[in-house]
Amino acid sequence: MPRSSIPAELALIGIGAGDPSWVTLEAVAALQSLDVLFVVLKEDELDDLVEARRVVVERHRDKPLRTVELRDPPRPWRTASDYNDAVARWREQRLAQWSSAVASELSDGEVGGFLVWGDPGLFESTLAIVQELIRAAARPLTLRVIPGISCVHALTARFQIPLNRQGRAVQIAPARLLREGIPPGLDDVVVMLDGRQTFAHIHPGGLDIYWGAYLGTDDEILISGDLAEVAERIQGTRAEAISRKGWMFDTYLLRRRLD
Repeated sequence: MPRSSIPAELALIGIGAGDPSWVTLEAVAALQSLDVLFVVLKEDELDDLVEARRVVVERHRDKPLRTVELRDPPRPWRTASDYNDAVARWREQRLAQWSSAVASELSDGEVGGFLVWGDPGLFESTLAIVQELIRAAARPLTLRVIPGISCVHALTARFQIPLNRQGRAVQIAPARLLREGIPPGLDDVVVMLDGRQTFAHIHPGGLDIYWGAYLGTDDEILISGDLAEVAERIQGTRAEAISRKGWMFDTYLLRRRLD
């Protein structure tokens, strides 16, 4: 069958939380199948993040790969008064840019890919935007999603703890939802990318924290213990790491101690 009669495919490839060895065999096969790689460059992305992505491609692909760079729109919700409206407008800008690139750079019968940190289905907007792109496209496009090792699972593996406790719920939440502390009825909450260090501003009584930064990289940092005792240490360590590297990827689990 000629390639022109086969719909183009988009593959969202989860590449894990940082260690190139965390790329699954399915992800390796997907990387090998790509005709074009769409690389999203965030406005403040630094050289070591670009290098980490390059290492993944070079380690797991044995032939050259055509690359299309997409410069991410600015993220206005950091200062916008209406957070939800700002996020919606940013997604619309992303959708327009990606749709144009896919239409012009990906031919029928070809496979285009996006590398997604961690897992495409967790704390990620890529999947939702690509689904909108496919619905609005002028030609048929198919989608494949390849799961990856998320920072959440990397965190619990590093500390050798289960994510959930028997009979207990786990919530994965943005830090802004924890300003008043862990909601009643919850004992375990995972937070990613807490730029305001919310953990240090809630009542620490009865809480343990398992905190990890740069998981799966040579710069990995792990701190755990009674929140009241280690919160200040985490803040200091975090500040020093940002000063040294210029960026921070961190994840933590807050766990209520049970009597």
